[in-house]
Amino acid sequence: MEQEVAAVVLAAGEGKRMQSRLVKTAHKVAGVPIVAHVLRAARAVQATNIITVVGKDALEVKAAAGDSSAFVTQHERLGTGHACQQAEERLRDFMGVALVLCGDAPLITPQTLQRMLVTHNQEGALATVLTARPSDVRGLGRIKRDAEGCFLGIVEEKDATPAEKAIREINAGFYCFSSPHLFAALKEITNDNAQGEYLLTDVFSLLIKQGRVETVLTEDYSETIGINDRLWLSRAENEMQKRIQEKLMLAGVTIVSPQTTYIEADVQIGKDTTIWPHSVLKGNTSIGEDCQIGPSALIENSRIENGVTVLNSVVRESFVGPKTEVGPFAHLRPGSQIGNAVRVGNFVEIKQSSVGDESKISHLSYVGDAQVGARVNMGAGTIVVNYDGLEKHQTVIGDGAFVGCNSNLVAPLTLGEESFVAAGSTVTRDVPPRALAVARARQENKEGWVQRFKRTKISE
Repeated sequence: MEQEVAAVVLAAGEGKRMQSRLVKTAHKVAGVPIVAHVLRAARAVQATNIITVVGKDALEVKAAAGDSSAFVTQHERLGTGHACQQAEERLRDFMGVALVLCGDAPLITPQTLQRMLVTHNQEGALATVLTARPSDVRGLGRIKRDAEGCFLGIVEEKDATPAEKAIREINAGFYCFSSPHLFAALKEITNDNAQGEYLLTDVFSLLIKQGRVETVLTEDYSETIGINDRLWLSRAENEMQKRIQEKLMLAGVTIVSPQTTYIEADVQIGKDTTIWPHSVLKGNTSIGEDCQIGPSALIENSRIENGVTVLNSVVRESFVGPKTEVGPFAHLRPGSQIGNAVRVGNFVEIKQSSVGDESKISHLSYVGDAQVGARVNMGAGTIVVNYDGLEKHQTVIGDGAFVGCNSNLVAPLTLGEESFVAAGSTVTRDVPPRALAVARARQENKEGWVQRFKRTKISE
């Protein structure tokens, strides 16, 4: 029979080996804080009551965890058992299954937690332990079994005999408990061990006298690794990238060079899109179908529609409509709204602006705080002069307008529909629809000037 599920996430460790001003569990893997990965796994198995145990860096951990958890504080670091005890008040009347999870192990999967819960419920166990068989067992708690293979207990390496140290099956650090039995057993444990701490693993020798303790073996030890330093952070990132990219490829995305591509956990990509080498996709980015991304594209917190090309360019907090081409070497800064079939070309920067369908800004231009209509052509070297030294001002360019090369549009300014700005103009006044604006000095040719100039220089 299925039972209601709660989760206790242990995240009170200081993480000194990270050598960082930032608390360990707030460091990110694939763009998501370590502790948030664990909380996501708990929510995925329908944990209805999630409690995170925090320590002296409580504010940082709470910010990393977000609003999906309640919090309790372990004011003294007296061991994992003591940390778990801090959640008792929150779960005093809870009669279901309490998952106890490591807050520094971001690779744990909902599938593994679900396997544990199924085994726990089917066997009517008081506790279920996740175990693993890694190639290197040094420093890890060993699983003790009797001659029939039944679980007897967990022994920490510091307390283990030579024979116990030879055991290859280890405690992976994830558990299911009957919540009432867990907190009753925690009251009975002591700190009489090599660590001098109240260890959560000591409850098993008590629970096994009262009922069944089951185990579930994970075939992938990497999902249980805890992050203690930057080396393990890097290993976890590599494993997470492998998972993310394999899932995308199986869903129809081509990733040409997985080793040189970085994709964060919340990025969504449609089928038949190709991600070329050295591309970085971050945050809440959504990329449609049939796109060409990269090489060397950086896209963050942006929405890219179907059939878009982004080549050697940066796109942040922006929207790009279908069949638009961006780059090479373009920069869409936050607040850019680019329409359908637009061309944003070489060395073009756009900021807090909208660009209408089928418009072209092809070369060496800056567009800031502007509303650019549909079918507008902005020539090479066009600059929207939006800042007067104190304030930003708006520019509005009507549908079908043409702006000649090397023009300055000094805001606030409106160019009417189908207006025309002659090349080399500095425009400071509004231009009516279908009017020509010429704002440059009249050209004057002085015949024979070069010869006279040279003779003057020679005589000097």
